Amino acid sequence: MPDDVHPQIQDILDRTAAAGLKPVEELGLTAGRAQAEQLAAARKEASPPPQLLEVQDTRTGIGFGNVPVRIYRASNEAAAPVVVFFHGGGHVICSLDTHDDIARHLAHQAGCTVISVDYRMAPEHPFPAAVEDSFAATRWVAENAEALRVDPARLALCGDSAGANLATVVAIMARRSGGPAIAAQVLVYPVIDYRGGTASAARYGTGYGNFGTATLRWFMDHYLPDPASRDDWRACPANADLAGDLPPALVITAQCDPLHDEAVAYAEQLRTAGVAVDHLGFEGMIHGFFGFLGLVDAAEEAHAAVAAFLSKTWNRPNRTIGS
Repeated sequence: MPDDVHPQIQDILDRTAAAGLKPVEELGLTAGRAQAEQLAAARKEASPPPQLLEVQDTRTGIGFGNVPVRIYRASNEAAAPVVVFFHGGGHVICSLDTHDDIARHLAHQAGCTVISVDYRMAPEHPFPAAVEDSFAATRWVAENAEALRVDPARLALCGDSAGANLATVVAIMARRSGGPAIAAQVLVYPVIDYRGGTASAARYGTGYGNFGTATLRWFMDHYLPDPASRDDWRACPANADLAGDLPPALVITAQCDPLHDEAVAYAEQLRTAGVAVDHLGFEGMIHGFFGFLGLVDAAEEAHAAVAAFLSKTWNRPNRTIGS
């Protein structure tokens, strides 16, 4: 077993192995998606997320791709700060439901409205469908801010893993398109290049749970079946021209994650391009730890860091978990 993971992570790895859970590339698409939903439901039952003022499912409308979204309101504020959230899952698995607890915690702790985007996924809808839906949903939020009771001047983007890839790509697209204005981007262990090739991919690509380099290849083959698309900056944001007015970024990384090195490199690439970047690394953590609320102390710390970063960006006090 790994000797560099935190004891709380080791406990999760042990329980995962004992339960006979398998990586998605071994299960296949249908069973892999079902396992992700089942694990998320069990996680919510073991550690119930906070109750919010309102949770509503709706769609963005025909003019904005008719994308399903879920709106989480923490208050009756007439113009609340807003986070557009993109779930992870390799652009292939997971859903609004698998990340419902993360969205609830984010809305509660940051005191904001969260709008989680149910973008189209591969292989049914390969690249660039997810990118198109994510940008359309973000435009919808900005252009319907008054009806949504959110402040378009305090619009942030957030995602984990593949969702973080979408968050930073949408930020770049918004800059290139002249809007909407993005106040901040929160990138939790982002996928930057599915092809890997980094030292962390070699070091942590196997033996650290059900996410590794084989999983990344499986996701890539579904999301980016055309090899030429893997160089497109909308799939690999490190290939984008990052110069210009991009929003400040918080980049969260996990030590024992195949994606660690590419996320660190991207944070430095943003910084070199003049973007204000906060990088927060978590020792002994694996990919996915951000969702281990109630199980891993570092997950609580990471969520608190996100709330603090957003509060700093929005210039308002932040809450703490449980308040």
